[in-house]
Amino acid sequence: MSNNETLTSHDSDGRENRLMWSPDLSNETHMDKLRETINRNHNITLRSYKEFHRWSCDNYADFWEEVWKYSDVVHSQTYEEVVDTKKSITDNPEWFKGCRLNFAENLLRHNEPDKIAIYATGEGQELKKITFQELRQKVAVYAAAMRRCGITKGDRVVGYIPNCVEAVEAMLAAVSLGAVWSSTSPDFGVVGVLERFSQIQPKLIFSVNGVHYNGKTHSHLEKLEEVVNGLPDLQKVVIIPFVQESQIKTDLSKIPHSVRLEDFLHISPDNNCVPELTFEQVPFNYPLYIMYSSGTTGPPKCMVHSTGGTLLKHLEEHKIQGNMSSTDILMYYTTTGWMMWNWAVSALALGSAIVVYDGSPLIPHANVLWDLVDEIGVTVFGTSAKWLSVLEAKNITPRATHKLTSLRAILSTGSPLKPESYDYVYKKIKSDLLLGSISGGTDIIACFIGHNSNLPVHRGEIQSALLGCDMQSWNEDGKSVYDESGELVCVKPFPSMPVSFWNDKDGRLYKKAYFSKFAGVWAHSDYCCINSKTGGVVMLGRSDGTLNPNGVRFGSAEIYRIVENFKEIEDSVCVGQRSKDGIEERVILFLKMAPGSTFNPGMVESIKMHIRKYLSARHVPSIILPIDDIPYTISGKKVEIAVKQAISGMIVANRGALANPHSIDLYYNIEPLQNF
Repeated sequence: MSNNETLTSHDSDGRENRLMWSPDLSNETHMDKLRETINRNHNITLRSYKEFHRWSCDNYADFWEEVWKYSDVVHSQTYEEVVDTKKSITDNPEWFKGCRLNFAENLLRHNEPDKIAIYATGEGQELKKITFQELRQKVAVYAAAMRRCGITKGDRVVGYIPNCVEAVEAMLAAVSLGAVWSSTSPDFGVVGVLERFSQIQPKLIFSVNGVHYNGKTHSHLEKLEEVVNGLPDLQKVVIIPFVQESQIKTDLSKIPHSVRLEDFLHISPDNNCVPELTFEQVPFNYPLYIMYSSGTTGPPKCMVHSTGGTLLKHLEEHKIQGNMSSTDILMYYTTTGWMMWNWAVSALALGSAIVVYDGSPLIPHANVLWDLVDEIGVTVFGTSAKWLSVLEAKNITPRATHKLTSLRAILSTGSPLKPESYDYVYKKIKSDLLLGSISGGTDIIACFIGHNSNLPVHRGEIQSALLGCDMQSWNEDGKSVYDESGELVCVKPFPSMPVSFWNDKDGRLYKKAYFSKFAGVWAHSDYCCINSKTGGVVMLGRSDGTLNPNGVRFGSAEIYRIVENFKEIEDSVCVGQRSKDGIEERVILFLKMAPGSTFNPGMVESIKMHIRKYLSARHVPSIILPIDDIPYTISGKKVEIAVKQAISGMIVANRGALANPHSIDLYYNIEPLQNF
């Protein structure tokens, strides 16, 4: 039965976690098939997801070997062992030692001439369709061009590029050669790009002449010129004509080493010969992607993700957790600067089609993405929790204006999905689908907890920890807790751990990032609560931004869930302020008012009353103030740490990581916050 139930249960804190949707258990899923295979191969009887999950963590080497086989990973040389289970997670053990494979070969394993691999569109663009055969041929042309300009195994190839088909083609070509790919989106400022790319010294960069956003066309060449001048190791700059020449004059004379895409590829009417596509075979742990931390508290850390770890974890999440197959069409609204781009592209390995979209999700109207869902037949749609909140605030009701017949799942990440958003999705979008809040991050280029096609969806909760991820919530004493706030930790190794940080030869920064809080476990810097009854997880905000007034620890997301119910409030940010002597901490709540609403004492008292009623008196902020803007990273994450630094008078470095860097200036020298 798949429905929109009204049954209600409560956890120990009294929070409602109503059943919103249940899977049709008569339909056999990939998870069912994998579980039965494991039962046969290991002579065991796993029935429930809880049992399956426990076995996958206790026997993680066996589990990931079964995923490898079930996913039929393309490889040229088999492995000697899956992983040395005598090593702990802090040892970052090597996986599938001895095997050889290529990431691009796995994503390009399908070569059908009529099956669509990529749908590409966006603001100011017509819908393009690229078949798997065409994609493979285009990647071959890109790879040949890269060889001509000297790209070899281990070189870094980067994209300062929109979410477009050329980004996918360039990435696949680079990794087919054994090169390492890294990308960021055109909305990053010059400083933010250089803080990232200058650390990894790329030889080749792909970019565009301009972009479309918010109904306007913007030249990208001035920003690109500054970036190129700041990357002395670049040997070639390839400019993609993303905007028509009639809209933007593409003058490359000021950009060193630059060449138009067609000239780089040697495309001409007389040259229709497709080069041979070969795949450099590399070890499982060989670098594939370099991703970056947000960079809001220092220079961005460069996280090196492995070829096999990325592939295997993504296959498990798409195929086993999400029950995807070659009949699915995945559209995740993302940019190339967010790990969800890398995650979505991996669906090609299943023979699934992907949709790449660049531009505003609200232009020319707020239903533009739902139009695409109907037009293309999208089955799995991904977005951010923030975008769903924006639609709700605009009272957009897709179920009344669109068919959405093909849509079977909506995925959300970027920030905790508030309980009211569950109501909105099931009432205003579609009742008969899986709403999967997923959580993990750039650090693991994957998910720790998230969607599950075999489990029900409860209001306000992420469904479960993912298979093979031994997740727990630990209190300050390092004890596992349920039904109360704690730090999200992982206690067993998993394949998509970053193999290293770039330029961190002794591993000091790596260990400090994940293993300094608790000995022997990965601390993810997220605050959460695990429901002992449902197994669901509620995310409570970043633990490095945890609030701790009078010794009572809680996450900012708890405050946001209350505040964002007020229609007068467009947005909010909640941070702790330390006293000058460092002894005390008080909670400060900033409110960005919705258009037409004014900040007033009555509303402040109402907010305090609601926080006191639904949370506790200890959760009530000491001071509530109006603010004109709230800082976000370019990937859409609220930056509490920067606000906390600003109200303390500290310099906020690396503003290039912010989508709205000038917003930070609003938080300095606020009179009511002085002399604490």
